[in-house]
Amino acid sequence: MTQSVHAETHGFQTEVKQLLSLMAHSLYSNKEVFLRELISNASDAADKLRFKALSDASLFENDGQLRVRLVVDKENKTLTISDNGIGMTRDQVIEHLGTIAKSGTADFFKHLSGDQGKDSQLIGQFGVGFYSAFIVADKVTVISRAAGTEPSQGVQWESEGEGSFTVADVTKAGRGTDVILHLRAEEEEFLDDWRLRAVVAKYSDHISVPVEMFKEGTPDREKDGETIVGADAETTGGEWEQVNRATALWTRNPKEIKDEEYQEFYKHVAHDFEDPLLWGHNRVEGSQEYTSLLYIPARAPFDLYNREQKHGLKLYVQRVFIMDDAEQFMPTYLRFVKGVLDSNDLPLNVSREILQDNKVTASLRKACSKRVLTMLNKLAKDDSEKYAKFWSEFGNVLKEGPAEDYANREEIAKLLRFASTAGEGEAQTVSLEEYVGRMKEGQQKIYYITADSFAAAKNSPHLEIFRKKGVEVLLMWERVDEWLMSHLDEFDGKQLVSVTRGELDLGDLEDEASKQAQEEAEKANAGLVERVKSSLGEAVKEVRVTHRLTDSPSCIVTDDSGMSTQMIKLMRAAGQPVPEQKYILELNPDHALVKKLGAITDDNLFGEWVSLLHEQAQLAEQGGLNDPASFVSRINRLLLQS
Repeated sequence: MTQSVHAETHGFQTEVKQLLSLMAHSLYSNKEVFLRELISNASDAADKLRFKALSDASLFENDGQLRVRLVVDKENKTLTISDNGIGMTRDQVIEHLGTIAKSGTADFFKHLSGDQGKDSQLIGQFGVGFYSAFIVADKVTVISRAAGTEPSQGVQWESEGEGSFTVADVTKAGRGTDVILHLRAEEEEFLDDWRLRAVVAKYSDHISVPVEMFKEGTPDREKDGETIVGADAETTGGEWEQVNRATALWTRNPKEIKDEEYQEFYKHVAHDFEDPLLWGHNRVEGSQEYTSLLYIPARAPFDLYNREQKHGLKLYVQRVFIMDDAEQFMPTYLRFVKGVLDSNDLPLNVSREILQDNKVTASLRKACSKRVLTMLNKLAKDDSEKYAKFWSEFGNVLKEGPAEDYANREEIAKLLRFASTAGEGEAQTVSLEEYVGRMKEGQQKIYYITADSFAAAKNSPHLEIFRKKGVEVLLMWERVDEWLMSHLDEFDGKQLVSVTRGELDLGDLEDEASKQAQEEAEKANAGLVERVKSSLGEAVKEVRVTHRLTDSPSCIVTDDSGMSTQMIKLMRAAGQPVPEQKYILELNPDHALVKKLGAITDDNLFGEWVSLLHEQAQLAEQGGLNDPASFVSRINRLLLQS
């Protein structure tokens, strides 16, 4: 191997500098994970070459036996992870080893707290891959050559994990990549043969590519004048020995796989440092033949809400790796699911474009979605505490489901959790099934309210009549909730009804006496209602006597076909144009302020009080006013007159 004159020094991307600093300061108590990450990368490189060679066998360069090798040099204190996979060109080396090509990287670093324990978990979610080498090494050298290129087109990358790295041209006889770790003095345990074998057995037994280490042969020796032949006469000089099982985990019988093996395979697939919350291993034979191994992570990744970030399953066809992040097999609302899908029905030359309009793809997507929902439903029934942990991490993503996956709307609805007026705090623990199970006699609908916050929802004037009658109302305040409820209008044959929309109809929850009293109140206050309507003019759509307030003087209500205040906020936040909306003002004739209003004869003073009641109602419902200064001035004037 000879180095050419074409050597350059490059500065790391800012985010890489930060990441390398964290690596160098050894955030991990479990440092051996670096080997899992580097072997995983080497395995991926082998998978990618195997796939590309399907259309161009010359890429194998007469060497189709793919493998990963660990080479120990105790004299120079180096550990080399070598593969004969796809390799990298000079440009690819600079791109992949000098930058982090992930959307949302800046957001990731904003989340770092300085707490080593918490930050190590976050880095685990990010997936540091190659950079984990600097956990144990003070210098890393990478020598690579892309498959199908000339030996003279090799490239060497080297860095001490500080602010820069050097890249130079080299000659490399074989394709693939060698990652040479110059170990720190305190990390020399990773030069021990048995230590490395134990780490490989622990983390990389499931890798489908053989991981090999050199086994010294047993030489002939003399004893009592006799020659004792070595253990294997043909290999007394030593040989490369496979140290992992090298069988794809998902192809094995689930009954033979230990939980620890499933957990380690998850960490390989998801590049996560934490065990998964649960998993499902499923083999299907019949009209379609496929195997799926699907995982639910324990913690949401930092970029969960970044829709540009790639997601999806690792796709294999007849055990041959095809692509990472095959998003066609999992709907967006299940984008947190990790795992492997191995199909016998897709062609080996499948592309992302072919997957888009493929009947097999649609069928697999349906089956995988159903499988995940079944897993979650079982978890919710069997372990409510564990499901509560899942909900706290991924609940808001699952709420996107009814809009995206109409066919599974009822199953998704069973998984939803809410806070309610029946509970004390804002913990979202109430399912729709539980709500229906404790509905009052005569109650035909499921009632809910959306607001800006838990406090705004819990203390909304719209809940007053429901409290009086002891009717439970679901409380919602997440931004996605209004979107969810616009696509979920029924559950178990019961209509879901917003308490802030339309005419309040409590059905059989109200007796005849109550209904008659309401009619009489409407007749008695017809003149006041007309007068208020005249005063407000075009500011409101309608004015009427309320049947939902018991303690507050007024509230605003959306009509049945109108856009709610929460939906307007959602659309504005998304940059969407919103047409002007007018709301219905409801007055409580039993409240002292409304009675006082009816007795005012001065038109100007009457207008001031009407505007105040209207603005109060807007403030309670919308959380703000277009002109708060005028509201404050009005209050001050009325206080001085009282």
